[in-house]
Amino acid sequence: MNAPARTAVQRRRGRREQLSDEVAAQLRAEIMTGVLRPGTFVRLDETAAALGVSITPVREALRTLRGEGMVQLEPNRGHVVVPLTRTDVEDIFWLQATIARELAATATERITEAEVDELEQLNAELAAAVEGQDPDEISSAEFAFHRAFNHASGRIKLAWFLLHVARYLPALIYSTDPEWGTEAVESHRLLIEALRRRDVAAAVELNGSQFTDGAQRLIARLDDIGMWG
Repeated sequence: MNAPARTAVQRRRGRREQLSDEVAAQLRAEIMTGVLRPGTFVRLDETAAALGVSITPVREALRTLRGEGMVQLEPNRGHVVVPLTRTDVEDIFWLQATIARELAATATERITEAEVDELEQLNAELAAAVEGQDPDEISSAEFAFHRAFNHASGRIKLAWFLLHVARYLPALIYSTDPEWGTEAVESHRLLIEALRRRDVAAAVELNGSQFTDGAQRLIARLDDIGMWG
């Protein structure tokens, strides 16, 4: 028996939820990179107009960010960006690196040769994207590589947690940096070599160091714009 078609209400709800996620991702990135500074009020109408959406997905996105502790609602005034400290940034990346190292340890022991071959192909696609200097393609290729790597660990719940923590990583900061792209491809190449020889220690260090590097780059950017000065 065929599954019933989605109702119009379900389709609208799906589109609305996807749109609110996109708005939340945009605002989250602006907060993490200091575009939206602590103390800045995020106005519903202004934000909706700037992003070309209605007020509803903006309102829902702010509800999500409020749950993440990135904004707070002040009565009769609206949503305001909460302070983001250097320690906050370090903690976010420390958590990502800790989970990434755990996944790497398991993946190195479980991964098949076919899965390593897939990672090699995905890294080639990342290299091509870096060569083409297309930030969206770079972000997509980088995500695909790590998704495949994390899936190879078989620890799906832990990989899910890493995915959600990684929402705080402003991808465009990295994908628009040619130096980062070149280093990412090389780091992946070394990781693949470690996987082929089942070198757990090397794989753990390489996978975790990417987040350490990410934290240093983001903190340097925030220092440059006087985020904490």
